[in-house]
Amino acid sequence: MSGDNIFTGLVEEHQGDARWAFGTGFTDALAGVDTTLPAGVDGADLALYCQMLGDDALVQAQRLIHWVTDAPELEEEVALANIALDLLGQARLLLARAGQADGTGRDEDAFAYRRAPHEFRNVHLAEAPRGDFARAVVTLLVLSSHRLALFTRLADSADPVVAAIAAKGVNELAYHREYAVSWALRLGDGTDYSHERLAEAVADVWPLTGELFAAHPVETRLAGLNAAVDPVTVRDEVHAVLTSVLTEATLPAPGPFPEAAVAGREGRHTAELAPLLDELQKVAREHPEATW
Repeated sequence: MSGDNIFTGLVEEHQGDARWAFGTGFTDALAGVDTTLPAGVDGADLALYCQMLGDDALVQAQRLIHWVTDAPELEEEVALANIALDLLGQARLLLARAGQADGTGRDEDAFAYRRAPHEFRNVHLAEAPRGDFARAVVTLLVLSSHRLALFTRLADSADPVVAAIAAKGVNELAYHREYAVSWALRLGDGTDYSHERLAEAVADVWPLTGELFAAHPVETRLAGLNAAVDPVTVRDEVHAVLTSVLTEATLPAPGPFPEAAVAGREGRHTAELAPLLDELQKVAREHPEATW
């Protein structure tokens, strides 16, 4: 990382023309991509892995949408809504790939609207309560840093569909992290009150970070075939990024990520997920097969 400060240093790593690219290319983003399973890759494993990544994005998008009409400024409301749209686009592609890989042909709507909470594979941090704006900033900072590290490596995945999705998502995620970094610096190095709120947000979020780096057996198997990324391999990189940002924001350097077991990836969730899914799935369940 180079640059005059932490913000420019992080930005220049992923600078590109398509940084602000949400909401486009959902339908044709994978046109022409070979959907054949790579040699040796089990379709059920790949489907579950795509659900993990897709559910992280879908659930976090639903949390971010709660800021619409409630953000501190109109510009932030638009920015958070657009970040949610980016994540929704990633979720659509990944969940559609899950339906291809497992042979059921289920589309993204079937995964999003017709599963029970225990069938979702997202990490707990994605479903955690929204909290105040500082907490939203810290949550986005952690999740975008983690996801960007994963997607940068997944762009070389042996599965051409996952590789294409990751390559498309890298620029989006770089912007998401850039947005979170800019606000972390403003809050941390702002007033005494904003500094205090950011410090409280870090204290609330940090205990949930360990699960991001707990490898599920499916991740381990697919990583051995270069179709996935073992999350353990990105832990040091993500920790270095978060340490740089938080210390620049005048907060104490964070300790190591806490050790955690696989939970959400196995369908074990907190009480926060069910009401979030009730809201997400309400219209689809009340009006099945409806179109407009």
